[in-house]
Amino acid sequence: MTREEKRLLLKDLCARLPYGVIVKDRNATHELSIGNTEFVDLFNGKCHIKPYLRPMSSMTEEEREKWASIINYTLNKEKGEMSVSVLVDDVSEYNDWLDKNMFDYRGLIPMGLALEAPKDMYKIR
Repeated sequence: MTREEKRLLLKDLCARLPYGVIVKDRNATHELSIGNTEFVDLFNGKCHIKPYLRPMSSMTEEEREKWASIINYTLNKEKGEMSVSVLVDDVSEYNDWLDKNMFDYRGLIPMGLALEAPKDMYKIR
């Protein structure tokens, strides 16, 4: 893992700690949260964990409705494309909601830094 990948993973994990992200290390699966970080040494390069995250494409209809209430977006039905316009004030709330619901908006799964969460691993929050 490159230094930049470690930084990206640590940045992502830190944002998810308040919500209890499930991670896999070499031996087992754990819930990583603010109160449970003792099993992993993130700061000495001994981090060999991958979080379980949900692809953005796995968003349910209920979650899309919630997401729509947080950000301002328009759906072009003719082309089937979604254009998202996020106000600066909404960015923090938008990212917090994605972190809380364990969506992979940074693209960690395709980079091999995260694992795709099984369908029912995380309940809708």
